[in-house]
Amino acid sequence: MDTRNVIAAISLSAAVIILYGLFFAPPSPDPKQVTNNDQNKNNLQLSEAPKIEQNIENNKISRSEAINKVERILFENENIKGSISLEGSLIDDLIFKKYTETLDSDENVVLLNPKESENGYYIETGWAINNKNIEVPNSNTKWEVIGNKLLTPNSPVKLVWNNKQNITFEKEISIDDKFLFTVNQKITNNTQNTYNFYPYGQIIRNLAPDVTDFYILHEGLLGVFDDNLVEEDYDDIKDKKYSVNANKGWMGITDKYWITSLIPESNKSFRSDFDYKNKFKANFIETAATEVRANESKTNQVKVIIAAKEVDVVDGYAEKLNINKFDLAIDWGFLYFLTKPIFLISDYFFKLTGNYGIAIILITACIRILFFPLANYSFRSMAKMKVLQPEMVRLKELHKEDKMKLQQEMMALYKREKVNPVSGCLPILIQIPFFFAIYKMLFVTIEMRHQPFFGWIHDLSERDPTSLFNLFGLLPYDVPSFLIIGAWPVAMGVTMWMQQKLNPTPPDPIQQKIFMFFPVFLTVILAPFPSGLVIYWTINNVLTMAQQYVIMKRTSVKTV
Repeated sequence: MDTRNVIAAISLSAAVIILYGLFFAPPSPDPKQVTNNDQNKNNLQLSEAPKIEQNIENNKISRSEAINKVERILFENENIKGSISLEGSLIDDLIFKKYTETLDSDENVVLLNPKESENGYYIETGWAINNKNIEVPNSNTKWEVIGNKLLTPNSPVKLVWNNKQNITFEKEISIDDKFLFTVNQKITNNTQNTYNFYPYGQIIRNLAPDVTDFYILHEGLLGVFDDNLVEEDYDDIKDKKYSVNANKGWMGITDKYWITSLIPESNKSFRSDFDYKNKFKANFIETAATEVRANESKTNQVKVIIAAKEVDVVDGYAEKLNINKFDLAIDWGFLYFLTKPIFLISDYFFKLTGNYGIAIILITACIRILFFPLANYSFRSMAKMKVLQPEMVRLKELHKEDKMKLQQEMMALYKREKVNPVSGCLPILIQIPFFFAIYKMLFVTIEMRHQPFFGWIHDLSERDPTSLFNLFGLLPYDVPSFLIIGAWPVAMGVTMWMQQKLNPTPPDPIQQKIFMFFPVFLTVILAPFPSGLVIYWTINNVLTMAQQYVIMKRTSVKTV
């Protein structure tokens, strides 16, 4: 990689991403337009489906107080544990057993919290009705447990509530061994009348969490409706409600590593709303009524996935449950076609070696092999350019008063020696997407979270924690965060400087001084980046230098 072209290449790639976002990325559909279009197609259904009521809780108590306040069903499997409140049959207490808050902490990640706690975050399922005279269960309804009170993969639980109007509501809730809750709802109408009910599900979050706030990652409300991916930030929903009708899809709220999602029953049309009224809400309600006649029972099923966004798990649910584009719950970005395959290859290498750092090194070697012929062509041209430098200097002295003649002679020299002066940029430009894909992979995949390398690198998804300014920990004092320039970034800068020595020296003295500071500049710029990415770049520099050195030793030109 020609260091003189690195800055230009990075700037160009950044410009490409920005321009893509401005001009080519598909715009989010306008909520009013989407809703209006669907109303034209399905006006009767949209007008009949009631709004989902949202109870506003004003009292805020601690999480433990809220959990102990009401009777609960406990659940647990290999990956999660928590409880379901019998008040509202809310899934409102969930902890990930295999993930801790920080690398050095023993405290497991808590995702869901009861509605009355400040960080309330919970899932509700049920039935809505337009008839105000008929009582349906809501988030304050006291459900009764029939039989078993412990929810495990082999033991579902059954909840029952009667509205005292001879209509009975039942829920059977089951979980698998990972992150899937299946809620089977049943209505039994023991009256002599016919009623129309509308199944619904909603995710409610009291407060927006602290987000990464980086444009390459979406955190907030999202869903796939028919074939369209919709992503809405928390601030966007505060400003404007989003509504859409769809025939298939799913919706949820996503964090960097975690997701809560609802999957309506298949082959049922629904309306979905992303809304904010003192709380954030992502929900769906079926647009076609479930008609329950006298002395009749009807059922409905809602799937709830509350997951750590492990790639195997997300892809497995997408395939097993036939959830359209559920793999987009992981924000692979517009380089999806590179980012996900690179992850799958790195995961394969990880399973072989047991270390994601080694997997990144092996990926680096594979990319070098992939671009070996192209790099050979580039390095041969650069090697000839370096050998030709004395002749180029001679021509500049000879024709310094005649710029046109100098240009002609230079072009003739390039043609005679079969040298392309811009060939050094081509391998860099082609490899830049791979660089960003690896960065994206390190940034968004939970598999990279808290993964160690060797020595002082305990988390490949975080920056190198050492610093040049305290001699990498040898001196007994801490340095400010802006001075944390670790050993791996320094190694990357050194290899870039060494690589620069193999490249042709710019003829202009000012350019020489500028290029001399490039390795220092990039070392400072890339020091806060994930250490896995810096390791990739460093190893890439070493392999590039080895290839370039061999080619330069074998390169000769006619002109002396």
